[in-house]
Amino acid sequence: MALKHDPRALLRALFEAAVRRAQPAHVLPAWLPAPPRGRTLVLGAGKASAAMAAVVEAAWPAHRPLHGLVVTRYGHTPPGVGGGRITVVEAAHPVPDQAGWDAAQRMLALTQGLTADDLVLCLISGGGSALLPLPQPGLSLADVQAIGRALLLSGASIDEMNTVRKHLSAIQGGRLAAACAPAKVITLAISDVPGDDPAVIASGPTVPDPTTCAEALAIVQRYGIEVPEVVRDAWRSGRWETPKPGDPRLAGAEVHLIATPWDSLCAAAEAARQAGLAAHLLGDDVEGESRTVGQVHAALARSVARRGQPWAGPCVLLSGGETTVTVSGPAGRGGRATEFLLGCALALQGEPRVWALAADTDGIDGSEDNAGAFVTPDTLARARAAGLQPRAYLEAHDAYSLFAALGDLLVTGPTHTNVNDFRALLVL
Repeated sequence: MALKHDPRALLRALFEAAVRRAQPAHVLPAWLPAPPRGRTLVLGAGKASAAMAAVVEAAWPAHRPLHGLVVTRYGHTPPGVGGGRITVVEAAHPVPDQAGWDAAQRMLALTQGLTADDLVLCLISGGGSALLPLPQPGLSLADVQAIGRALLLSGASIDEMNTVRKHLSAIQGGRLAAACAPAKVITLAISDVPGDDPAVIASGPTVPDPTTCAEALAIVQRYGIEVPEVVRDAWRSGRWETPKPGDPRLAGAEVHLIATPWDSLCAAAEAARQAGLAAHLLGDDVEGESRTVGQVHAALARSVARRGQPWAGPCVLLSGGETTVTVSGPAGRGGRATEFLLGCALALQGEPRVWALAADTDGIDGSEDNAGAFVTPDTLARARAAGLQPRAYLEAHDAYSLFAALGDLLVTGPTHTNVNDFRALLVL
């Protein structure tokens, strides 16, 4: 059929619609509470926290007390933000650093002396787990960094990783909210996790934690991750247990999800329909090994393209969630999105009617400079014509290098929000 759409431009427009739906300036103002009788303290962590803080500061009455601290990833502070009533600091992600540790200590110090007349407004988004690395006594930053790196390479799910993180932390897993008592705590959260569980987003610093030390120990044993003996002792004894549901210190805490992956997928679907395409949402909580998920998406797209089943084309297939990449040896460059796409491209086998885009909605795929990449019907042919072997790149976890060589990377820079993976397969 003759192409009615520019596939790359259309796919990028769908991604941009998803990101726009999750922008703090769009979603946050409607959730702002009224100023309290006392002071308002703003605390926050995550890739969107600086943008969220800017919205709060702009909307908050100038004559009402407001101060606070948020920490975001290096390079994720929007232009012109900072220097106001809410301090913005930057720290490392996904492996934490001293700047994050210092910020976490400063946050806990700010909670001292709060009263029942005060309000703590917590601005939480994805990435907060690494940005608030305040280890339990007896743990060093190097210990937490080593465990974090091992988790990232293990193939563990985000729920599993954050269960471990919460039980190493002196601020996550509800501990920040407990430190704020007796002040009122209201959390405004942008979800980046499958299932939108507030206890998992940024390791839930203001949310009661249903997971346990015993579960954290089982996870590191399952994935063969070494932890210091002080950790094993604390977990076996329950000494580092987190505040649980029903803890009176968190009784009045509120949590509101102001943006979710599903919201963003629906925005992309509406943009597709406005372009004259049917849109089918496969789910916002897709998990699994990135390359395998790519293969499954490819099989579905090929069925649509070749048989008109389970849907007729032209259409777009949309999904979100958080896949994983398990690395057992030396690895090249790439993140979840590019690994998904290379697995997808190999399974599509040059299907002439299918294009694809996968990207992280924060603008950074893993630790690279791209948000994601594109797959076209001639991706494999162009790679082989250039002397590149796509399967070898996949086995080396080096998908970034392949897509960079083909000129198919999607580079957006930080988006100042984060609702996790975005995937779109276009069947024309």
